[in-house]
Amino acid sequence: MTHTVATAKKLEEALRADGVRITRQRAAILKVLSEAEDHPDATELHRRARDIDESVSLATVYRTLTALEEQGIVHRHSFEGTPARFETADLPHHDHIIDLDTGEVVEFRSDKIERLQAAIAEELGYDVVRHRLELYCRRKDK
Repeated sequence: MTHTVATAKKLEEALRADGVRITRQRAAILKVLSEAEDHPDATELHRRARDIDESVSLATVYRTLTALEEQGIVHRHSFEGTPARFETADLPHHDHIIDLDTGEVVEFRSDKIERLQAAIAEELGYDVVRHRLELYCRRKDK
């Protein structure tokens, strides 16, 4: 089973567990979410889902995202100055760089940053349970 198919199945199972019927429209939304390699906002998810099924409404996108977020299967990112963006929660931990000029979101992972965060928390008497790191940047060559 490919990662995309497995992700779509997890999304579907989460909705069913919440008592939500899987309609053609919701199936289209789940397909788009599971295939997304970026961090689309609700409007972009709606546009992509309508390419699959023209009857998908923006309201259905929002209701579906809310149910998936409540189940913890989708992460909502509220990057400064942009509409909320979404990604599935089954991805390995990563942090984000947000390009202030283009709005592009770049995922990255740094073992050095992870170690430093753990060391700082330890010095202050804490264990890191989870974290999010967002760096708002501009390219140097601009």
